Amino acid sequence: MQFNQQQYVIDALSAQESWRLFRIMAELVEGFEDLSGLPPCVSIFGSARPKEDNSMYQQTVQVAKALGQAGYGIITGGGPGFMEAGNRGAMEAGVPSVGLHIHLPMEQKPNDFLTVESDYRYFFIRKLMFVKHSMAYVVMPGGMGTIDELSEAFVLAQTHRIKPFPIILYSSEFWGGLIDWLKDRMCKDGYLREEELDLVTICDTPEEVVRAIRSRVIL
Repeated sequence: MQFNQQQYVIDALSAQESWRLFRIMAELVEGFEDLSGLPPCVSIFGSARPKEDNSMYQQTVQVAKALGQAGYGIITGGGPGFMEAGNRGAMEAGVPSVGLHIHLPMEQKPNDFLTVESDYRYFFIRKLMFVKHSMAYVVMPGGMGTIDELSEAFVLAQTHRIKPFPIILYSSEFWGGLIDWLKDRMCKDGYLREEELDLVTICDTPEEVVRAIRSRVIL
């Protein structure tokens, strides 16, 4: 029988794809186990790049600490920057400080302020865990990864795939231009209803964040 190298390669790749399903299933199971038993939590998103001397880093610490003192655990992506700040504030408040750490080729190791660490290879599983275990999102300034997390929650709530929960954008200076653009372009052009923007709230102080979440999330 003649050896068919092309078919052999196709079969090998197909087998690899099948095994990937088992890796996905294992990661889901591990995530559920890692995060079982958490109290009501708020997820804080934001850039991995700012350092400790960044003023918004310090504000992120205060936001997380205020939420912790209000009785909420804190979940972040577990990395540096504003994620680290969120976990630092949670630790200072004495509440669970959770990091959903993603394995990336160039960034980032887990920060030093985690009481619960859960590791992920797949972004979509990590995002599932954020949604499953969060009662609210606080979105600090950030880049495309932060926009990705914001968009995921917004679309799920917009389409009623999840029960809407508070989505807080922190810093009107940073996010105000985006909201203006959504109103002036998407809403005016008929791609988005203006009332759908009520899914998000802009806050500028830790106290505003706590009030906005407490008004909609009862512990």
